[in-house]
Amino acid sequence: MASLRLACSLIIAALAVLGSTIAVRGIQAGVDQGTGKRPFRLEFSTFKNSGPAFDLYILSLRALQKRDQSTLLSYFGVAGIHGVPFRSWDGVTGDNYAGYCPHASTLFPTWHRPYMALYEQVVWYYAQQIAASYPQSQRARYREAAWTFRIPYWDWSITPTMPPEVNQPTIFINAPNGTLNVVNPLYNYTFHPQPSNTDFPPNVGPNGGTPVSSYHSTVRYPNAAGQSQPDRANMQLQANGAALHTLTYQLITQQSNYGPFSNTGFSDGRGQHYNSIENMHNGIHMLVGNGGHMSNIPYSSFDPIFWLHHANVDRLFALWQAIYPNATVTPQANAAGTFTDAPGITEDVNTPLTPFRSDDNGHFWTSGTVWSTRTFGYTYPEIMDWGVSSDQLTSNVKASLNALYNPSGSISQRSMSANASNDLQLSPNAMDVQWFANVKLQVSSMTSPFFVHLFLGEAPADTATWSFATNLVGTHSVVDTSLLRAVSPDSPATLYGQVPLNHALLAAGNSDLAPSNIVPLLTSQLNWRLQYTDDSPLDISLVPSLKIHVVGQEVKPRATEDQFPEYGQMQVYKEVTNGKAGGLGNGDDPN
Repeated sequence: MASLRLACSLIIAALAVLGSTIAVRGIQAGVDQGTGKRPFRLEFSTFKNSGPAFDLYILSLRALQKRDQSTLLSYFGVAGIHGVPFRSWDGVTGDNYAGYCPHASTLFPTWHRPYMALYEQVVWYYAQQIAASYPQSQRARYREAAWTFRIPYWDWSITPTMPPEVNQPTIFINAPNGTLNVVNPLYNYTFHPQPSNTDFPPNVGPNGGTPVSSYHSTVRYPNAAGQSQPDRANMQLQANGAALHTLTYQLITQQSNYGPFSNTGFSDGRGQHYNSIENMHNGIHMLVGNGGHMSNIPYSSFDPIFWLHHANVDRLFALWQAIYPNATVTPQANAAGTFTDAPGITEDVNTPLTPFRSDDNGHFWTSGTVWSTRTFGYTYPEIMDWGVSSDQLTSNVKASLNALYNPSGSISQRSMSANASNDLQLSPNAMDVQWFANVKLQVSSMTSPFFVHLFLGEAPADTATWSFATNLVGTHSVVDTSLLRAVSPDSPATLYGQVPLNHALLAAGNSDLAPSNIVPLLTSQLNWRLQYTDDSPLDISLVPSLKIHVVGQEVKPRATEDQFPEYGQMQVYKEVTNGKAGGLGNGDDPN
């Protein structure tokens, strides 16, 4: 093990040299090269009880965050790949005023895979060093935990509030020198030094408020004094919990095509399926950040919760891949552009995922070469893809997805529940009809992030309570649209999103979801309001391209635990939104 420690030290030193080529290889330690069995990335609620692995995670992340910000593999250096400071990383040059991360792009799910693997790789190296410093009586346990270490994820579809541990300024761990209450690296990241105006250009905050670039530490839902308000962030996350739960299940079980699954900007052949993995991802960014770093995409990766969030996004992508093994990347024009790619270029499975190199010779990863999590040496608890056929893996993953997000969705379980006194015991994902509000808008002069809140009944008079009102149906989040520059003035990018309605209809006592009952109810009661991330209202007239409409579909419940429901065609009900500001009218095209 001494040689292992030395090897890891040499690797870290070698990777830290400015101007060197950094290869993102993930972690092969702990992988059975014969069977393909590999360590899991665990859900945070399980991972936090892992003992040595959790201790090493906290200590490694602390060490990473303390590193000189000028080095490529410091926390600042790795986080800065995503957005600001909009400069070259590892010699990968570009001409565009943007980060490397693609948004409203077919590369959105695949680009983040090597990004997360790089972060995991760097944290793992620190874990090896720290494990070797524990007392002899504990060292073997910590070295074993370090060897198989993988980063955790936060499943916000099951637990919509942030893990309590990420909102504690300090945290108790077992360190090499005993039990300590240490500064918690999951709570925030403090810049050292504060970035210059060149790296973090002064920006205008929501509705002219405090710019996020001025904060010395990352914040979540900041108040007027710039202090995080995690309780308020959790309130609006909880208010959207049922919607997130439904969106997750409905996306993976209904959408077999990569294009509309992958991003908010895909339009060719999307039909009425407006949800995407990026749509759900945007919601978490906005609901956690709400004026803080997470809600400002170019700054979001500096908040430590970013990595828990994106590990889950990667997990959902991996689940989808296991269910649809023949899918592939759909070519699409990039509406936003990145540091290296100008807006408007067509991206496909072979587009380089800059700045991530796959080897020491400078070759870049592509969507095709990062398609499998095996490449980077990890998997997730639901995806044990060794020793099974592709068909058996698909069956197993479907069963896992049903158990997590639709446990009451089989015909037999629904029949058993038929005599229950409370129809609300049924899951919104298990109903015979599904209802959604589709949201579409074009990128315009609006640059500040904002929310579209949907209500059953009138919105409360106090705008500060909109995001967690008792009659809130759900929130659609629109991220900083300055990232999504129009390909041309005559063809601005169009973004798509979706808010489910079933959970709110059931909670309001509407167990009969037939159109004859629901359409009149929604016509009279469905309303929406727009809001900046400082809780002030946004005049809907400032977003003239906004179009909201309601769709519904019949559903045949799943017959077995490893099958999905059978879904009918989406039907558009224009009468629900006709005549409402921002609503689809009877004469409007819903596509």
